[in-house]
Formats: sequence, C-alpha cells, structure tokens
Amino acid sequence: MSEEICEVIITAPDAEWLANFAKDLVDRRLCAAAHNSAIIRSIYRWKGDVYDEREARVALHTRLSLVPSIVELTDTEHPYEVPCVVALPVVAGNPRYIQWVLDQTDGPQR
Repeated sequence: MSEEICEVIITAPDAEWLANFAKDLVDRRLCAAAHNSAIIRSIYRWKGDVYDEREARVALHTRLSLVPSIVELTDTEHPYEVPCVVALPVVAGNPRYIQWVLDQTDGPQR
C-alpha cells in the first residue's frame, strides 16, 4: 500500500454536534468511518484554570494525507477556540479493512 491510514481523534463539548460533524466528514469522503464513543471525562488546563468536563469523542479512520483538511475544517467549524484533533498511526490491521478505508476516502488518485 502506498498510502498510509491513521485514526484521527476529535473531542467536542456536544455529542450531537460531533456526530453531525463526523457524518459531514464521511459525506465529504474525508474519512471512511467515524466511531463515536460514549461521553468521556476530560481534565485539562485552559488559560490558567483547570477544567473537569464531559466531552464527546470520535475516532475517524482516514488517509494520513487528509489530516490537514480535517484539521482545517475542524478549526473552522468547531465550537472550541483550540479543538483537539490528533492523528495516530495505524501500524497494522486487516488488509481488507485498510483497503476499504482507502477506497472510501479521496486520495491522490481520485
């Protein structure tokens, strides 16, 4: 495989907003799948204060080359000033699933 895939994690304060945003990313072929997690507890420092908040979390399966587009769209549409968007490498997996991710996303050959 010439193109690498990754898992992109995004968190948000509203589960419904995040589910709709993830669906939009699938519709735009920026990711093949979006796996929404149950509400998570996030503890973080922001502007000098420590927060302990409930957030929603989604894991996207996509091409590494599409991460910049996902980051840009998230920065534009997300309610947070600095949204969490991190990409984690997929080092191995079911070859048929990996090919499916590639087939469902817009890569250089499309």
